[in-house]
Amino acid sequence: MWSSIFKFKYGEVEVYFGPGVLRRHLTSKIQGYRRVLVVTSRSAALISGALNDVERALREYSIDYTIYNNVKSNPDTKTADIVAEIAKNTRADAIIGIGGGSVIDVAKVSSISAKSNVKAEDIMVKRINTSEALPLIIINLTHGTGSEVNRFAVLTLSGTIEKRGFVARYPLVSFDDPTYTTTLSTKQTLYTTIDAFYHAYESATSKRTNLLVISLAEMAISNIKEHLKRAIEEPSNLEARTRLLYASMLAGISADIAGGSHLNHAIEHGFSGLNPELPHGAGLAMFGPMIVYYTHRAAPEISARLLRNLDPSIKPTSEDAEKAKRVVEEFQETHGFSERLSDYGIRGEDIERTVDFIMKTISERYHVLIPFPTSRELVLNIVRSVL
Repeated sequence: MWSSIFKFKYGEVEVYFGPGVLRRHLTSKIQGYRRVLVVTSRSAALISGALNDVERALREYSIDYTIYNNVKSNPDTKTADIVAEIAKNTRADAIIGIGGGSVIDVAKVSSISAKSNVKAEDIMVKRINTSEALPLIIINLTHGTGSEVNRFAVLTLSGTIEKRGFVARYPLVSFDDPTYTTTLSTKQTLYTTIDAFYHAYESATSKRTNLLVISLAEMAISNIKEHLKRAIEEPSNLEARTRLLYASMLAGISADIAGGSHLNHAIEHGFSGLNPELPHGAGLAMFGPMIVYYTHRAAPEISARLLRNLDPSIKPTSEDAEKAKRVVEEFQETHGFSERLSDYGIRGEDIERTVDFIMKTISERYHVLIPFPTSRELVLNIVRSVL
């Protein structure tokens, strides 16, 4: 069953899932386009083989295409504006994004900017909504983002440390093909899967949760627990990659339904905005266990339901908050995570101004999602514990 191919519609995106699904169905989705802009990072699309398969399909239908391959991790609004200008200058009538969350986020925003002439900063900060956008096809290369199935994007405001999540758009079509995830490195495998874990955990424990969100999150965490170790030990194991990609997709939908993640993502965005070299999943893994502690105290029944996938003995009581924290720490450590903020050059003197921004984003957006009162002192304690 794990190797079956299927498609479904969620929100405004048509999702194709399963091993080999891109080669089987891409051509039917690109017919009719004359000029396409392909957006990638420097190497992932090439190494995975996805870029080669996309180019083959474009050539087969004599579609002119331009490749922009300079999206970096934790991209900024300037990058999205550059891509939008290239789309306009090449008269692209569609954008194809091939990559993980950074590429997908840039592709989403630039597809809006290229058609509407609204700058990325205005979409992000002023929350200008427009229905005008180029058609967007996404080929997802990681089992962590969830962005291929939801409406959110994350960018850093150019020239600042202000990294924010915001509503952008759903893709028109997305491909979740695990064939292209087998080339992820051990660290990428771990980081992206941790991202999916916290998408699931935070959305299910947020103040906007519901039965559907909890069910999706529980299934996502169950698959992560069962298959992460095998994906790390056997990188080419397609079943393990498929199950993790499925978990990531479910977590992305659960976050979309709940309206986003909560405190862990709020804090992490502050520090990967400060230092774009900090991988998103690594930052989440640093702050996550302490946030699980506070979350389990506030929402013990839901938290226990999720974390019993890691340790069946966790009780749905606030008194088990310390155990919940320890279980998540041990799960991450068992799979090879042991990093600290100082490993990325972040020092004590960087904390205050970063927390200033974090508290601003909490008051603007995350306060409606976080299931417990969040003070500046609480955030500072969490951050200092992993310095």
